Amino acid sequence: MSLAERVLQGEVRAAARLMRDIDDGLRSAVDELKLLYPHTGSAYVIGITGPPGAGKSTLVDQLTAAYRKQGKRVGIVAVDPTSPFTGGAILGDRIRMNRHADDDGVFIRSLATRGHLGGISRSTGDVVNVLDAMGMEVVIIETVGVGQDEIDIVRMAHTTVVVMVPGLGDDIQAIKAGILEIGDVFVVNKADRDEADRTVRDLAVMLEMNPDKDRGWRPKVLKTEASRNRGIEELVSELEAHRQYLHSSGAINHFLEEKNASLFLDILKERLFAEVYGHIHVNGRFRAVMEGMMTRRTDPYTAVEEILAERFGIGKG
Repeated sequence: MSLAERVLQGEVRAAARLMRDIDDGLRSAVDELKLLYPHTGSAYVIGITGPPGAGKSTLVDQLTAAYRKQGKRVGIVAVDPTSPFTGGAILGDRIRMNRHADDDGVFIRSLATRGHLGGISRSTGDVVNVLDAMGMEVVIIETVGVGQDEIDIVRMAHTTVVVMVPGLGDDIQAIKAGILEIGDVFVVNKADRDEADRTVRDLAVMLEMNPDKDRGWRPKVLKTEASRNRGIEELVSELEAHRQYLHSSGAINHFLEEKNASLFLDILKERLFAEVYGHIHVNGRFRAVMEGMMTRRTDPYTAVEEILAERFGIGKG
């Protein structure tokens, strides 16, 4: 049987191998993903994002335990930043979630960003599809952090949870980074710390000032102490409320349209770039363009136009 067929039967080893092939960018993985795609779309995908030190991994661990108590199978995709020097990543999330290692109803996959902007790895979406196809009812994506470029999770997760924590400096400045618009649920974790209530109030005020606050879903600010398993039930209830809202309001259709468009365009751009760059790299054209730019005999705009015309006939006539 193919890897895809074995994944559909719930075989963990086949899923792990396919995820490795996906992360390594093997062409064979694409053929397997084609077979899996018709069997995706059932999982509820939750995105967890927030600044370093907010306790995201501990929160994911507790959410996983809560969903397992409900009898639901849970897939976890933990994305860690990659070192720009060694290319490696500290995949510490598996350590924090170690108690689920022997649970057949939980599958944990760590990924490195490998320099990909957006807070998630290039292969994250494909890995989520594998977990979805193998029958995981809930898939939790933990992203690298928050920032103006790290909002790709919104296009991938049905519900995005922004985790904040008191004592990390000016909380309002963190909010200005663009996370106010991406959160469906806001969580102030480590709520036993000083200034937790102030952080909750600041977030609530900022959300109230949002010009879109009266349109559809209104995000709430919850307090949790993940390390003590406090506030987790309330968080799970709010996640379920948002999931129900998506379906009852019809907002799920808009979300899926944007998600599918983003997926298609990302694959298209990746394949087109690989096609063009692979061609000019092999035939030496890339080096010639670089040398021409160094001496200013060639400008990059004309070079791109010429290469597109030669490869695809774009711009001719």
